[in-house]
Amino acid sequence: MIKPGELGPSLQKQRLFLVLGEEDCLRDQAIETIRAHGALRSKDSSAGAVRSNGDDFFCDVLYGDETNAQEILARVQEVPFFSTHQVVLLKWADKLPTKEGEALIPYFSAPSDSTTMIVSASKLDGRLKWVQALKKQAVVVNCASLYDNQRLGWVRQEAARVGIRLDAEAAGLLKELAGEGLSVVRRELEKLSLYVSTKETVNAHDVVAVQGAEPGASVFDLSGAIIHGKVSQALLILEKTLESGEAPLRILGALLWQYRRLWKVKDGLSRRVGEAAVAKSLGITPFRQGEFFAMVRRVPLAHFPEAFQAFSVTDRALKGAAAASPHRIMHALIMDLYRSANSPSRPQLRHERVG
Repeated sequence: MIKPGELGPSLQKQRLFLVLGEEDCLRDQAIETIRAHGALRSKDSSAGAVRSNGDDFFCDVLYGDETNAQEILARVQEVPFFSTHQVVLLKWADKLPTKEGEALIPYFSAPSDSTTMIVSASKLDGRLKWVQALKKQAVVVNCASLYDNQRLGWVRQEAARVGIRLDAEAAGLLKELAGEGLSVVRRELEKLSLYVSTKETVNAHDVVAVQGAEPGASVFDLSGAIIHGKVSQALLILEKTLESGEAPLRILGALLWQYRRLWKVKDGLSRRVGEAAVAKSLGITPFRQGEFFAMVRRVPLAHFPEAFQAFSVTDRALKGAAAASPHRIMHALIMDLYRSANSPSRPQLRHERVG
């Protein structure tokens, strides 16, 4: 098992890759690396020139819940017409029925020389025979979520990739943001690369300055607007984030992550643990500490159990029959959190509105 950044040597001789892990940003990185190498291997049949532009390179994408073994085998075994090599990507492989996966086992042992096959999933059942066979034959790229102590290194590596240098506070702020997902940080870094193109070093103020830019604001801004009673701003942030293509469940997960941190701070302060010790234990950067503790002081400890219950109900609603209206579900969650955080009497959240 290797990491996405270690793919280099494997690309020369392997034709079968399993890109596996919960972190979609790392999966996308690994897939693009493999795909780009396939494009370089492919030669134009008429001119014989190497196609270095991935946009004109043929990459067939199939989805586990929409395909079957017959279609997959037809794609990976066919001879490319307009190039010498092709890439076939099977996404959401965890949704592939077991019998269809088992029909692929012979191919795993003898993949086509003219095809690079990529199988991608957030997780797979290791007890299934076809999964075991795939893991045995493929190069397995580990795209699991990073541990907290790995995020800072990843942030600095990505910053170098887009050509910017971060000071300690800026790097720490982006590391904190990585708890929402690496794709969030990558998007912020790409915006920063444009915003600070003439500066030598990015600081924390630069990071904050671009967070409010399109396509949306961070979960820190969203939770802050809710708790400080700025409901219109909170709903605007939500709408911008949804319009940017962010999945409602991902927004919910990021908001839950932030609320857990707020609750831990509130709990620590209630047990008379010093602010500095609490901030250090949660990795809250000095730049954010003032705003963070201001939010925590504004709401009572009892607000958090109510909020966590609302998160649970919203999660079920987004995955259930009501999922046809995700905007309404998320809008109702924001309103309930706002009422709970800002009402003097703190009425119980009206969960029936999101059910």
